Amino acid sequence: MTFQKSADVKSAAVLIAHPDRSRSDMCPGALKLHHANDGAIGRVRFPGGRVRASQWEDIARISDELGDGSIHITTRGNMQFRGVSDEAAFADVVEAAGFLPSRRHDKIRNILCSPLSPELWTLTDDLDQCLLENDVVAGLSGRTLFGFDAGSGDIVSQNPDFGVVYVDGAYQLILGGKTTSVAIADSDEVATILTAAAEIWQNMREIEWRLHESPVARQRIAEELHERFDVVRREVAVPRAQGSARPIGWISADDGTVTLGAGLRFGFLTSKVARILAAVGADTSITPWASLVIHGLKEDEAEAVTKVLAPQGLIFDAHSPWLKVTACTGLPGCQKSLTNTQQDATTLVQSGDEINGLVHFSGCDRRCGHPLSHHTEYVAVGDGEYEVSER
Repeated sequence: MTFQKSADVKSAAVLIAHPDRSRSDMCPGALKLHHANDGAIGRVRFPGGRVRASQWEDIARISDELGDGSIHITTRGNMQFRGVSDEAAFADVVEAAGFLPSRRHDKIRNILCSPLSPELWTLTDDLDQCLLENDVVAGLSGRTLFGFDAGSGDIVSQNPDFGVVYVDGAYQLILGGKTTSVAIADSDEVATILTAAAEIWQNMREIEWRLHESPVARQRIAEELHERFDVVRREVAVPRAQGSARPIGWISADDGTVTLGAGLRFGFLTSKVARILAAVGADTSITPWASLVIHGLKEDEAEAVTKVLAPQGLIFDAHSPWLKVTACTGLPGCQKSLTNTQQDATTLVQSGDEINGLVHFSGCDRRCGHPLSHHTEYVAVGDGEYEVSER
């Protein structure tokens, strides 16, 4: 591989210009799939990243029978299936499994949740139901992102368009990736207010996909919510996680159970792993950091799960160099890529050279899957040739 240092960050900024907003976004779903060299790509939403134990068998079946046998975790905490050959069958099977409760709302149910806080699942389920019952928000861009942060700043760092972070006994509203003066004291009102904010945005937006693209929208939405709802006006400091916030390894929960955090090399697992997770019988969270979290295990169960899943490629060592390196699909799967990014990333890891901070390999200037936190970015300019910059 050869590398060329960017002169400065600004010189590389052209790589991250907004896509053409005169067209609809290209986010895949269960109904409208994206087409790549290795077949169609379908995406399935799991609100809050929560995957119930009973769902993993259906996930494995979809991957084996309709895809290429792999299951990819996206930076929005969704699941992606590559190599889909029968698009109509994919939609039907996903719907029959209960993963597509409304065809109209397929692409807007992007809901993140702090993965170590299953107590927030009630709120994510409430929001999902509110969105499904609202016809207006069905018109939102598929790039729209909702988020629930337990207070650590992990989800705030993902810049959700609409979300809340729990601070000092109330839920502080996030709009366009930034906290506002709106605080919600009653948890029963959170989903209603978030849906109202999304509806206001849909009614006022023009060609913008994301809320942060409209400088005046955040303030207008916040003021309307103050007028319509019984919310508190306050200003609070909210943490924002730096680097990757994914939990890795053995984590003791307050209730005496064990939570396991597992990294996924290049963000995917096999259908075999999905079936193992089904057999484990525990609820799981998928995260926007190429990882998953297994909840509510007894100590002996956690030990057994680690012994079974580690040989399958799951990473339980927080110091593994594989946790520092990510890559887009690259060649041969993506026709836009100029190089085999995952092979090049593997070469870097296996070189034994020290990797400082996060590193992301992109096969083209679209930079798919790049971290939102500070990282070193390798953007391909040819086969095995990269422009390198700090972001």
